[in-house]
Amino acid sequence: PKLMSAKNIHDNATSSLDPMALRNALGSFATGITVVTAIGKDGQRVGMTANSFNSVSLTPALVLWSIDKASNCFDDFIQAEHYAIHILSADQQSISDQFAKSGGDKFAGIHCFENSAGVPILSKCSAYFECNTEHQYDGGDHIILVGKVSNFVDSGTEPLIFYRGEYKKL
Repeated sequence: PKLMSAKNIHDNATSSLDPMALRNALGSFATGITVVTAIGKDGQRVGMTANSFNSVSLTPALVLWSIDKASNCFDDFIQAEHYAIHILSADQQSISDQFAKSGGDKFAGIHCFENSAGVPILSKCSAYFECNTEHQYDGGDHIILVGKVSNFVDSGTEPLIFYRGEYKKL
């Protein structure tokens, strides 16, 4: 048998991946649902649903999330110096759905207040993290944003879960 270098094995493996099968396999990892909010480049409130949230470090306090380069609010988040990541509570599926849609006023009917940087903060979430943009990294079809946590609130409520393409509760 012909021996392949690690690079050749890697190239062959990634070139044969079925994107839908990969998406389904990744869906076996249960995640929380977040809504990320910021002030956009034209001073408007922007927000989107994301489940690509993760802790990075406790000291310093760093978290990350990623945004699709094709997202209609991509430029707004890439240019934002401040944003907030909200972990939605189990009863906030409608908020997740509202912020997942393209276009329209995503904040319509949503109770929120502004933090000291003007970033909209959603009410009654399981937790939220106010962040300052620390780093941005290329991640294929996404950009990975690392934020330094400047403030957070943890309400202790059960989170909304996403598993295999469906919302779940604990």
